[in-house]
Amino acid sequence: MKIQQARQHYDIVIVGGGLVGASFASALAVQLRGSGASIAVVEAAATPQASSSFDVRSTALSHGSQRLYEQLGLWSAIAPHVTPIRRIHVSDRGHFGAVRLDSAAMQVDALGHVAENQPLGQVLTQALERDPDIDLLSPASISALTPLPQGMRLQGQGAGGALPAIDADLVVLADGGRSTLLEQLGIGSSQTPYGQHALIANVAFSEPHRHVAYERFTDTGPMAVLPLADDDEGRARGALIWTLPDADAQAVTQLPEREFLHRLQERFGYRLGGFEKVGARTLYPLTLSVAREQVRPGLVLLGNVAHTLHPVAGQGLNLALRDAQSLAQQIARARAQGIAPGAMSVLQAYVAQQQNDQQLTIGFSDYMTRLFSSAQPALVWARKAGLFSIDLLPPVKQQFARQAMGLGERRALQA
Repeated sequence: MKIQQARQHYDIVIVGGGLVGASFASALAVQLRGSGASIAVVEAAATPQASSSFDVRSTALSHGSQRLYEQLGLWSAIAPHVTPIRRIHVSDRGHFGAVRLDSAAMQVDALGHVAENQPLGQVLTQALERDPDIDLLSPASISALTPLPQGMRLQGQGAGGALPAIDADLVVLADGGRSTLLEQLGIGSSQTPYGQHALIANVAFSEPHRHVAYERFTDTGPMAVLPLADDDEGRARGALIWTLPDADAQAVTQLPEREFLHRLQERFGYRLGGFEKVGARTLYPLTLSVAREQVRPGLVLLGNVAHTLHPVAGQGLNLALRDAQSLAQQIARARAQGIAPGAMSVLQAYVAQQQNDQQLTIGFSDYMTRLFSSAQPALVWARKAGLFSIDLLPPVKQQFARQAMGLGERRALQA
C-alpha cells in the first residue's frame, strides 16, 4: 500500500520500484505472506501512466517470466498489453543458414511475449499499492546507505523533503544500471564496451508480422524486430533494436525518415514487406557491465545494477526476474529458520543458486554478440555452420528454444 511516512525499521527495503524491483517485491510478499515480515519499496518516479502512443517502449518477456507472473496472480492484468511471440527466426545477413523456432513444436501457446513497458509498469505498481504487506514510498529517493552491525541505514528525499532515517535488515538495490549508490558503496563493475550503440524505435511495415520475432545478424552488429499490436491506422507494427557501430550511430539516428527506412530495409530485408514508418528514435551506448560484488552483509544487487546485457537477445530482464524469484525463495527459507534476511549465509546461498544461470546467460549473450558482429571469414563460416546445426539437429534446437524461453537448465558454462 502507498504510504506517506515510512517506519523506522523494516526487514527488507527495496530501492527501486521499476520492473525488477516491483516484481521482486510482489514475489517476496507472496513468499512471506502471513509471516509478519515488513517490506518497503522506495521508488523515485510517480506511478507510470499507460499510453497508446505509436512510440510506447516495450520489453521481451520469456515464457518463464510469464509463468512467474502467473504464479503471482498478475498475468491476467498484464496479458491485454502483450503481443505473443509464436515463432522466432534467426538469420545471418548475406549468408545461408537460419534458426526457426516454433511454439507449436515446444507445445506452448507462445515462446514469449512483447510487453509494453508503461502498462506493465502500471500493473506492477498497482499490485504494490494493493498489497497490505508492502509499504510503497513514492516518489522518494535514497541518497545514502550506511552499514549497521545488522543491515543498513537508508537516508534520502521524499516529496516533502528529507526522509527520516530508515533501518533495514536487508537492502535490495534495484535502481537500474545508472545507480548513483554503487560508487558511494565502493562497488566496482567489470565494463566491456562493445563499441556499439542500440537504436531503439517502433516501426510500421506493409506485411503482417504473424507473431514472428526476427533476430538478424549483420557485419556491423545484430538487429531485431519484435511483434507489437497494430498501430491506430491498422498497420503492422514492431519494436526495432538496431545495433550500430559507435562511429555511425548518431548519423543513422538523425537520417530523414525516408532515408532511414531505406537504410533499414537494406540491412533487414523484406521479410516484413516494406518499412513504412519509424517513430521516435533513441540511442543507447552498449556495454556489458557486471558488478564485482552482488552481495554484502545486509545488501544485495538485483537487475541492471548487478548485470547489464546486450539488448538484442532480450535476456536482461528475464534473467533479473529469475534472480528475483530465487532471492525471494532464499529469504523465505531463512525466515522460516529464524535467520535474518541480510545474513551472509542467506545471500551467499542465493549467489550460489544463481551463479550458473547468470554465467550461462551472460556468457551466451556476450559470445553471440561478438560472434555475429564480426566479418572475419573464419567466424562467418563458424556461425553459418552453427545456425545450420541448430536448425537441423532436434536436440540442439530444443535446448536453444528452451534457453530463449527462459526454461534452460541452469548448468555451468563448462558443463
